[in-house]
Amino acid sequence: MSVHFSSATSELHTVRDFLRFAVSRFHQAELYFGHGSSVAYDEAAYLILHTLHLPLDRLEPFLDARLTSSERTEVLNIIQRRVEERVPAAYLTNQALLGEYSFYVDERVIVPRSFIAELLRQGMSPWIPDPEIVSAVLDMCTGSGCLAIVAAHEFPYAHVDAVDLSPDALEVAAINVADYELQDRVELIQSDLFSQLAGRKYDLIISNPPYVDAPSVAELPAEYLHEPKMSLGSGEDGLDATRIILEHAAEHLSDNGILVVEIGHNRDILEAAYPNLPFTWLDVTAGDQFVFMLHRNDLI
Repeated sequence: MSVHFSSATSELHTVRDFLRFAVSRFHQAELYFGHGSSVAYDEAAYLILHTLHLPLDRLEPFLDARLTSSERTEVLNIIQRRVEERVPAAYLTNQALLGEYSFYVDERVIVPRSFIAELLRQGMSPWIPDPEIVSAVLDMCTGSGCLAIVAAHEFPYAHVDAVDLSPDALEVAAINVADYELQDRVELIQSDLFSQLAGRKYDLIISNPPYVDAPSVAELPAEYLHEPKMSLGSGEDGLDATRIILEHAAEHLSDNGILVVEIGHNRDILEAAYPNLPFTWLDVTAGDQFVFMLHRNDLI
């Protein structure tokens, strides 16, 4: 244990003390924040509040509360793990948040952070005029099942197929589907992309597939190395999975169906590879470079 942590148990007393301590250690360790929080302060506050079983949106009333001996030990342990093991916060708490939704996660799945969740919470408006007319949705590369679950809530009459190649990921997805009591509407399917979906058609296909290119995979911060490798990289240019999706999506879309795919920073490469496809780039909080939409007729 470093000198910082060995002395902290007896010298830190309040939530404010531990918050300051965590932020200092996070900055000193040059941690990377890309799994929910974007700055050290937010991540420190989240880890402390979660560990103390306090409301995640109410830090101020508790700042000067003194911790018990056992609470001090628990908070220091999670701060120390974040610093020394560089484990993403979501794996330390087994919780990932997407807006108002909370999901169980562990290292069998990528930490949920898809921009598609924002679009689903808007009912895919204006591209889908009425959420109630959607009867079938496919979430390709479902991971923890997060997007499938959000889709099931936003499209109340839809059956949702949640597909992943990894049986480990589907085990985690099953936990989340059960937590939201959606077993009758969300079907988990092990499949290498479309290989096990013969004959199935959907009004909406969403996918947050692997899209990190090989050079970027080689330079990923340590935090990302805790995530499943198959969830990140997708060939030399990051588009291997996306190519297969584009090749086969039309076969599985209804006449007025749409395809929505997240591709990270690959917009320029994708447009150069498919100059004849009329991509519509959807606005999300990070801009209009990351998620595209195509209608079925665009893919024929």
